[in-house]
Order: sequence, then C-alpha cells, then structure tokens
Amino acid sequence: MPAPPLSLADHACLAIIGERSTHGWAIVKLLAPEGDLGRIWSLNRALTYRAIDRLVEFGLVDRSDAGRRAELSITASGRRRRRHWLEQPVQHLRDLRTEFLLKLALCERASIDTTALVAAQRDRLQPAIAALTDDHPQDAVAWWRHESAQAAARFLERIDSP
Repeated sequence: MPAPPLSLADHACLAIIGERSTHGWAIVKLLAPEGDLGRIWSLNRALTYRAIDRLVEFGLVDRSDAGRRAELSITASGRRRRRHWLEQPVQHLRDLRTEFLLKLALCERASIDTTALVAAQRDRLQPAIAALTDDHPQDAVAWWRHESAQAAARFLERIDSP
C-alpha cells in the first residue's frame, strides 16, 4: 500500500514532532503567526490538531493516552518520511517563500546540514530561473515573474555560500 500523501501542514507537524517528543499545544505555538515557525508559514490551532490526528492515523506519530496533554512522538516510518521530505527540493519558484524556507528553519532547529538541500534546490529551479530571466518582459505579470526569478537566484546563491 503506498504511503498516504501529506499536506504541508502534515509535514511541518511531523518535522516538529521528529525533533523530540512534544505536545500539540507546543506545535500550535510554534506555528502561530507570532511563533518561531509561524513567521515563515502559519497554521491555526484547529488545522494543527487536524494534521496531528492525520499523522497518528497514518502511523507516523504515536500519541500517549493522556487527554489534552497527550505526548506525541515520531515512529520509525515517521522518521523516514520526515527525513525524505526535508531532503527534497521544492518543485516551483513560488514555493521558495513558504515550503523551502520552512524546511531550512526546521533543518536548522534539528541541526541538520542543508548543503545538499540547497544544492538540489538550485539544480531543480535552475531551468525555470533561466527561462524567466532570459526573456524580455512585456507586461506587468512577465516583469513580476522575471524579477521574482532573479531574486530567487540571488537568494539561493547567497545561502549556498554564506
């Protein structure tokens, strides 16, 4: 049976739980707009708990039977899914601002070296960046895409060689 697809919310919660055993409320606080991770990508309380429930349902997270203060811990299959997701570059330029920055922050929190991720990200987006920066924009949308691609290229170059 194939692994169930996970949303960005599922992945974010799984990565946080993979750092160490925790409680749902701690994850809610991290992903709140004023939280350490919420400043990159935020998730409200209801959606955070829904993601946690899905992770438990899929067998990626264990939940102690302690009511509202249930302790959450990652399973072996959850660790494999977490590691795989954190190693994968995002597919689109538009996902750099959310998913890629979130991955970088989660890797930093877990002391995971991001050198390979950044290199893979540059390789993955290079064709799109080249296509969008080589043309001569004729309208506002084309200009936006052109400038965004250039900014993405500069960003990836900067984090690749701090």
